[in-house]
Amino acid sequence: MNKAFTKESDAVDDDDDGPSLPALPAGTRNYMTPAGYARLRAEFMQLIDVERPKMVETVSWAAKNGDRSENGDYLYGKKRLREIDRRLRFLTKRLDIAEVVDPSAHHGSDQVFFGATVTYANARGEERTVTIKGIDESDSLAGEVSWISPVARTLLKARVGDELNLVTPVGVEKIEVVEVSYPQPA
Repeated sequence: MNKAFTKESDAVDDDDDGPSLPALPAGTRNYMTPAGYARLRAEFMQLIDVERPKMVETVSWAAKNGDRSENGDYLYGKKRLREIDRRLRFLTKRLDIAEVVDPSAHHGSDQVFFGATVTYANARGEERTVTIKGIDESDSLAGEVSWISPVARTLLKARVGDELNLVTPVGVEKIEVVEVSYPQPA
């Protein structure tokens, strides 16, 4: 085959957002807590105000040093700039569609809504506590689940004492809502 008809590139310069986070379900909003929104906004500002200008300066300096094909500072700098720009595009998209929901508005309620910290027990009496957060801010190691996760979808709108059927990979598990709490209003 003639080389003119093949696309070869040494540099991977895809415009996709990478394997960062799962996509939001179609037609849904990007719910976030105020703290989660502030954290993403702070990351955006750090990238745009500090990291990107510093990297542009480094690339500019490295470009003046001659042969760019063997210039490690230049090659690494260009790669890092692409990574920063990709992350900035992702953050811009997520922040633009974010809907900030303050969970403290439900303080004192026994019904599960976004932002609730819920303790539930299974049939064996084992209790687990989870906090329902946004897809961009949940951290499973800290006991936080995304509002689109199966456990959160099962718990949403339930009240203390409700028995629910949680669908798991090993089958359906009966759970009971033991406690629901929200942060104090500021």
